[in-house]
Amino acid sequence: MKINAIHAVRMFDGGFMNQSFAFGGEEGKDRFDEQIIYRSSLQNFLLDTDEGVILIDTGFKSGTPAPPKKLGAPIYMGEKLNDYVEAFTALGYKTEQVTKILITHKHPDHSAAIASFPNAKVYISPEDADALKLEGDNIVRVSYKDGAYKNFPACEKIADGLFFVEAKGHTKGNSVVILEHDGLFYLFHGDVTYCDAALKANKLSIVFEDKEAARQTLDRVRQFVKDNPTVYLSTHCPEGYENLEMKRVMNL
Repeated sequence: MKINAIHAVRMFDGGFMNQSFAFGGEEGKDRFDEQIIYRSSLQNFLLDTDEGVILIDTGFKSGTPAPPKKLGAPIYMGEKLNDYVEAFTALGYKTEQVTKILITHKHPDHSAAIASFPNAKVYISPEDADALKLEGDNIVRVSYKDGAYKNFPACEKIADGLFFVEAKGHTKGNSVVILEHDGLFYLFHGDVTYCDAALKANKLSIVFEDKEAARQTLDRVRQFVKDNPTVYLSTHCPEGYENLEMKRVMNL
């Protein structure tokens, strides 16, 4: 599969999250400082390939109101730049060009705009597909039939160089997507961490459905990053689109 371009589909920017939210999943929020703030945003990602356009997650439905800015909020995504579909079309694409959508997990900032892409097959874990009550011939419940990928125990190959990897914890069916391209590994991780600082500090956020599984996943992600030149592509912090723009390899 030839990669023509990788884009961030940007919806919000200029926000913040506090350390208690981003780091407090295991030790407790009280162990961290709510006045230490990290930047926040919201973006998903798009692969322009010779086999069609592939989306990694879709954002909120068009018209979803922006959450208000509140002093002391654990996370504020920022000012709204665009609805997901408007941000997608602003990149020069049409919704009918999308052939595949890879959903890392069920939360609406990652999955709510699926119905806007009529020609796309939607790849998602069985657990999260069931949680969203997704039905239809276009829904592919991933079975991770291709076995281990690097240090992850289970994956499904979507195309040459593109892998849908089991990474449970944030949700019961959480997954990550890894693209091998031009000697780098692009890791689209959904919400394994909410900010890159948490990856570096080896901290879980307070948002998970299975803490033990979330810890195993974070350990595997960190080991993968140590072993492979990885561009770490976050959804909820500006480093996500900045790392992509600069092809910046994560250094732990």
